[in-house]
Amino acid sequence: MKKIRNYNKTAFFIMLIIFLSACKKLDLAPANRFTDTNYWTTTDKANSVLNTAYYQMYPNDWFFYNEGASDNAYNGRGDASGVASLAAGTYDASLGRLRDEWNYHYSGIKTCNIFLENVDRVTTMDAALKTRMKGEARFIRAFHYFQLETWYGDVPLFDKDISLDEAKTIGRTPKAQVVDFILKELDEIAAALPVNTAYAAADRGRITKGAAIALKARVLLYDSRWAEVAATCEQLIGNTTNGTYGLFTSYEGLFLSQNEYNNEVILDLQYVGGAPNRSYSNFFDFAPLAVGARLNALAPTQELVDSYLMANGKKPTEAGSGYDENNPYVNRDPRLTNTIVYNLYKWKKPDGSLQTIYTKPGSDPNPDANTGRGTDEYASGAVSSPTGYYIRKYYDPTALTNFQSGLNLIMIRYADVLLMYAEAKNELGQMDAGIWDKTIKPIRNRAGFTDAAALNFPGGAQTALRDVVRNERRSELAMEGLRVFDIRRWQTAEVVLNGWAHGAKFGPASVDNGYIRANIRSFDKSKAYLWPIPRDERNVNPNLTQNPGW
Repeated sequence: MKKIRNYNKTAFFIMLIIFLSACKKLDLAPANRFTDTNYWTTTDKANSVLNTAYYQMYPNDWFFYNEGASDNAYNGRGDASGVASLAAGTYDASLGRLRDEWNYHYSGIKTCNIFLENVDRVTTMDAALKTRMKGEARFIRAFHYFQLETWYGDVPLFDKDISLDEAKTIGRTPKAQVVDFILKELDEIAAALPVNTAYAAADRGRITKGAAIALKARVLLYDSRWAEVAATCEQLIGNTTNGTYGLFTSYEGLFLSQNEYNNEVILDLQYVGGAPNRSYSNFFDFAPLAVGARLNALAPTQELVDSYLMANGKKPTEAGSGYDENNPYVNRDPRLTNTIVYNLYKWKKPDGSLQTIYTKPGSDPNPDANTGRGTDEYASGAVSSPTGYYIRKYYDPTALTNFQSGLNLIMIRYADVLLMYAEAKNELGQMDAGIWDKTIKPIRNRAGFTDAAALNFPGGAQTALRDVVRNERRSELAMEGLRVFDIRRWQTAEVVLNGWAHGAKFGPASVDNGYIRANIRSFDKSKAYLWPIPRDERNVNPNLTQNPGW
């Protein structure tokens, strides 16, 4: 989708006007030169505004760092995107991330509202194209509201570009009403948007009918509306009327640049490597130091590693699993190797050669030989991984200097639809071999499981199957920014975010059986399932009430 991926100067100028003309809060007043009739004269100008809305949809930093707000990863340097504070429970309404999240989404909503209020002024635009573009803008606006109500609960809801005075007096709309608005919008725009196969190559990556349906399923999932989740997922599973989707053949390949726009991708964020295009370089602070990274700012936890099953489908702690604590990464779920870097990991370099990564203290035979950055051993200092693990998923072998990448980031994919469907069916008491064979089994097949014990329906009570389905979500979607939302909607954050986050077994045997104590976490269930309304917002607008406990 070149017109969206290459974020042009016009779109940048438009976004700059929006931000500079605002008061940095919800009081985002219209910028006159942006809304004057002399701007809305051509399809290209309208498209530039829509491109701005796409650009504002979601930042790459939150996509990655949100894992650090969950039990999947630890942000050990600074407080990137506020996730160290969020995970440790050491924050209040003044935390910058809370303010930034609020402002970011309302800035995006402003762009969408401006587009929707003015696009009809372009009288020369093809009517069908205008209808489609309105659907895209409404989807993005609905997505922003979804993020807001998920974090904050009740939030101000409006579907027009409000004035400065209105912004200072508007109150919070009940969460249920915001959710109803989102669902109604998604239903209406799904009818107007093309299916994924209908877009020309130049428009690949634009929002589709399937994306509207999949986002609706996610909104319903987060609201525990199980029957509606199942019915919505059925609109995409084996139903080509709403788009052609399926599991990509390779789990590793799913996240490589040569396979962008494959049939598993339902919605993704668009990037192009290299200036002046939109790109990101997060892996400069995620990858092993030995392959050129400068430090580690986000490290997978031992808790995430432990969640990966053995090749026979058993948990490592189960009798008969075959788990060997002295050789812990052998005979494991193949997705572990495609997601996490561990001691003696074989890192595949861009030229196809392999480099052994040493993270255990004293294991590197030549710790200064790699790239001049030194060893990756846990004991080597503050720049290395504090858990003894690094991230592999989303590493881009085609990245430029300092890991600058144009690899698209997948927001919703078909495997997630299958997992949502499996979860809903189990919560309805309807999980059986037939549902399993349509959901978990093909996902594990694609992952590389071959043992029948791992592939066949395990049976059992609903509670046992709930654990299986939830763990499958964790393994399949690890490091994709979704775990924090899952543990909050399941109300398990109070369990998994209280106590130590651990790293590999490189510590003293006398403490936690030798597993590194990386970070102490705390989650107050009496208030932390909703974020506080940002302090700065309430200072500007006294009509914004606060969430309980804050």
